[in-house]
Amino acid sequence: MDTIASLFSFITWPVSWVIVQFHKLYGAIFGPDTGWAWGLSIVSLVVLIRICLIPLFVKQIKSTRNMQVLQPKMKAIQERYKSDKQRQSEEMMKLYKETGTNPLSSCLPIIAQSPFFFALYHVLSAIASNKKIGVIDQSLLDSARQAHIFGAPLAAKFMDSAEKVDALGASLTDVRVVTAIMIVMMSASQFFTQRQLMTKNVDLTVKTPYMQQQKMLMYIFPLIFAVMGINFPVGVLVYWLTTNVWTMGQQMYVINQNPTPGSKAQEQYLGRLLKSVTTHGEVRGRTRRNTVKRIVAKGPDRNDIERKFVVGLAKLGLAPQEDGTVVKSDTAVAEAEGGGPQRRQQPKRQTKAQRQTGAAHQGEAKDGDSDESETKTSLQKSTARDDKSKPAGKTASGSSRQAKSGQRKGPQRPKHPSKK
Repeated sequence: MDTIASLFSFITWPVSWVIVQFHKLYGAIFGPDTGWAWGLSIVSLVVLIRICLIPLFVKQIKSTRNMQVLQPKMKAIQERYKSDKQRQSEEMMKLYKETGTNPLSSCLPIIAQSPFFFALYHVLSAIASNKKIGVIDQSLLDSARQAHIFGAPLAAKFMDSAEKVDALGASLTDVRVVTAIMIVMMSASQFFTQRQLMTKNVDLTVKTPYMQQQKMLMYIFPLIFAVMGINFPVGVLVYWLTTNVWTMGQQMYVINQNPTPGSKAQEQYLGRLLKSVTTHGEVRGRTRRNTVKRIVAKGPDRNDIERKFVVGLAKLGLAPQEDGTVVKSDTAVAEAEGGGPQRRQQPKRQTKAQRQTGAAHQGEAKDGDSDESETKTSLQKSTARDDKSKPAGKTASGSSRQAKSGQRKGPQRPKHPSKK
């Protein structure tokens, strides 16, 4: 660790200068030789560095989301060019270029603050060795060696010997108890930060090897920091614990205000937004209007959570607009599902037994219809024959009068005179 820290010795002067400036401020409040003055100086150094790294953190969030979205396409490329690694790499780079994704962006905050971390380690190691470094002169060096945080000197380590701890004016038990607690807190904050990202801000509809990799890192990183922590001075543990807490709070804010589409955090966020619209009847805040604007722009490509949100607005009689606002609309319910009219419902699929029963009924109906049609046809034919057999000029009424009982039908012969 000392060898690595020496590589960043060029940045020890600005780091020591920033610490001394903060020490002057806090020394006037708590006293120059107190652990509060020196400890808060380190905390303020972390806050200053992390504020400067906010643009990189934003890039990290965007890169992480893009990597999650691209995982299915990346997996397809890997399977397609399984035997051609060069073509596989070319297609991957082409995909990154088309989507504007940089895989290294997710590591930028850690890479950017690494020089400051090792520079601080170098400064605290010099204080433990009673060596002047940067702008820290002998008087500041003596003050820093007297500073204790809960009984543990800033420059003491968990693995230090009892003689070295005694030289710093502390007991070995106090140093090990304080450093052990800080190591546990540092590892726990790292674990909680990664777990928060995996359980709330990941699209649960996409199952890729990337998610499995992140889940493994959730358990590996805390173990790595726990092992490395026993060789960190108390001041470095303060630095790393502070930066973990800052990262956790920053990530929590981003998850609550701008969650990943399809994640559990988005469901919670849109639930709060729908409740706010229900209460106030409008979308309040520019961030929330931008969220509604993005959902409207997606149209039928919305995920289930976003469609549920639009349906919730429709039940209130509201329709989201392209500018992120909502207006009252009578057709909101019909257009809620996909940004357009409701789809025609498909007929319910019947079972095999139902289809056979229906076919039998249809066959019986056809048989009845055929019998009825045959009957009608025969009647029509007989009527036509009767009409042909009738002489011209005879009407239906005349033929009916002639058809009396006991008489034959048709024309009658005149009777013989003797029979009158």
